[in-house]
Amino acid sequence: MEKYFPNVDGDFIRHAYAFAEEAHRPQKRQSGEPYFSHVAAVAFLLADLRMDVATVCTGLLHDTVEDTDATHEQLVENFGEEVAGLVAGVTKLGQMELRSKRTKQAENLQKLVVAISSDVRVLIVKLCDRLHNMRTLDAIQKPEKRERIARETLDIYAPLARRIGINRVCVELEDLSFMHVNPAAHESITNRLKHLRDEHSDEVSTVSQAITQLLMGYGIDGRIFGREKRSYSIWRKLERKGLTFDEIADIYAFRLIVPHPDDCYRALGVIHQTWRCVPERFRDFISVPKPNNYRSLHTTVIGPNSVRIELQIRTEEMEAVAESGVAAHWRYKDKSYSYDADAAAAAGGDPLDRLRPFVEILNQGGDPDEFLEHAKLEMFADQVYCFTPKGDLISLPSGATPLDFAYAVHTELGHTTVAAKINGRERPLRTQLRNGDVVQIVKGGVRQPPAGWENLAITGRARAAIRRLIRESERDEFERIGKIMADHAFRREGRSLIEDDLTEALSRLELKTIDDLYENLGRGRITSADFLNAAFPGRLDEREDVGERDLIEDEKARLYVRGRGLTPGVTLHFASCCSPLPGDRIVGMLIPDKGVEIHTIDCERLAQFEEGEMDQWLDLAWTAEAEDNAVSMARIRAVLHNEPGALAKVALTAGENRANIANVRTLNRASDFFEMLFDVEVYDTRHLANLLAALRMSEIVVSAERMRAGSEEFEDE
Repeated sequence: MEKYFPNVDGDFIRHAYAFAEEAHRPQKRQSGEPYFSHVAAVAFLLADLRMDVATVCTGLLHDTVEDTDATHEQLVENFGEEVAGLVAGVTKLGQMELRSKRTKQAENLQKLVVAISSDVRVLIVKLCDRLHNMRTLDAIQKPEKRERIARETLDIYAPLARRIGINRVCVELEDLSFMHVNPAAHESITNRLKHLRDEHSDEVSTVSQAITQLLMGYGIDGRIFGREKRSYSIWRKLERKGLTFDEIADIYAFRLIVPHPDDCYRALGVIHQTWRCVPERFRDFISVPKPNNYRSLHTTVIGPNSVRIELQIRTEEMEAVAESGVAAHWRYKDKSYSYDADAAAAAGGDPLDRLRPFVEILNQGGDPDEFLEHAKLEMFADQVYCFTPKGDLISLPSGATPLDFAYAVHTELGHTTVAAKINGRERPLRTQLRNGDVVQIVKGGVRQPPAGWENLAITGRARAAIRRLIRESERDEFERIGKIMADHAFRREGRSLIEDDLTEALSRLELKTIDDLYENLGRGRITSADFLNAAFPGRLDEREDVGERDLIEDEKARLYVRGRGLTPGVTLHFASCCSPLPGDRIVGMLIPDKGVEIHTIDCERLAQFEEGEMDQWLDLAWTAEAEDNAVSMARIRAVLHNEPGALAKVALTAGENRANIANVRTLNRASDFFEMLFDVEVYDTRHLANLLAALRMSEIVVSAERMRAGSEEFEDE
């Protein structure tokens, strides 16, 4: 440490070293080595990353509280609050007994995010801890345990290392994990690389000398070295692009390190003037850095002897950030050594920004497995770079949409997004964004989940925020449904609902608040009969005395209310069996914990609810907005003459009648006729009736009718 921190307190580190050695003295690792060898190795890895004294000492002490008799209070007394706090952050990651391996992984990631949100050094210690464990993984006897640890490393820790830019740790974690997750593939690639190394060893030195001499002729100083692509990196490319090993052109790549950013572009110009550039292989990550602050120029040229050369050009500062990421910004300054925020900003921004989306996802709530799903969406994705109208850069995973963009800017903007303009033109929210797009979000006045949001958002941040909004909306709407049901139940008994009189009913139902009561009623967890029995104990006995019990049971199956102001996709779900349209008479069936499923009044599937235990029918009405503005899906079954251009004529008729064909399916085809299903977007039943009439008037159409439930063709879909 004295090499990068001349004023390091050596006695403090020696004290931590001795404390850890004594605490772990009786313990052995599975390999038979003293356990202390592990914590010492972690500390050496941290020092190799040029970390500060507190972090290196945390590496020495990180297992003392969890695995020895040492206490947190002892660490505070001996090493101060800073070191003790870092050790506590690392210790908390493995103390909880959990239900399953997946849930354990999910909850560990949640705890890790909580810890690193306050101090990223916790993550750096954990990464070095995991790296040494992976280097010694062969000592574990059970293959399935080795594979599980390697898979978790590949899924969680390696992507987190890349997220904060510590590439040297990331690539080694990936290769060590790959060795255990897919040993056959690892061995095959390793053998092929050894063969290439022996076969092309002269090419590396030849290319290096050629580039060095070329740059010297233009007065550009620099050092160049070749590097071999890692086995896991090759495997990912084979999987992702469907290539063979021989088709991978960049097994070997070269890195040119020059003194100043200007020299990067000068060197690039010289190389491109000398050798032919491969089209679409040039990337400028200096002008637009990667989100983890990675900066470099990437190009591929056809070099000496027609050898294809992949070249990265960067400065020493860029090289340090590329290899060490956030760890590169701990600096010696004014006789102290700590994180230098100004240096991080000068290098292209704060790499800790890359961790904030995980904190945002965690703040959205949800169960651990849901968090793990969203976090992995954030971790495993290439990037696309877009701009706000003011020129601010927003980085998103490839495949992201304007809705993802809106949530990346601000959660509230995402909640109120109704449309988007891309490069000045209005585009659908499902449009995939491309590098350089300027995105303008059009806001609405209401916070509500967008219809079909599952197909509109791909980022973990957006999906977690939408799910939280849905949960909030669900509770509000179920409470609203429950209040209506409670009021109607009381009126059916000839009484008025007074909330202050329900204290004893809440106690009997084991609920705390009136809102809890309404929510449980709305969700169908409590029936109206259960509610009335809790409110009026002995009511059934009273009714039996006058011979009215059968009447109550008949009424219990017919509860009608008006259901306005509920949100499709939250508590309202349109049944696919009858595809209700504005203008149809509709009813809702209250499905426990799902919400209200909407059917047309003549839907054949309603019979199954009459025979079952469901006793909550809701008589719904279309809102004025739905009747005026909604676009709904209807299904048409048509028999057409088998003639050239028949389908085009149907499409023309639909367009002329302001309908949009969304899906087509052929059911039967013969020499003279064929039968087809059309899913069409229409406004209401009147619009559908007009469309059907227009189709029937066409000479190409034999018959056309709206599909209803009960048809095999309908149910197959």
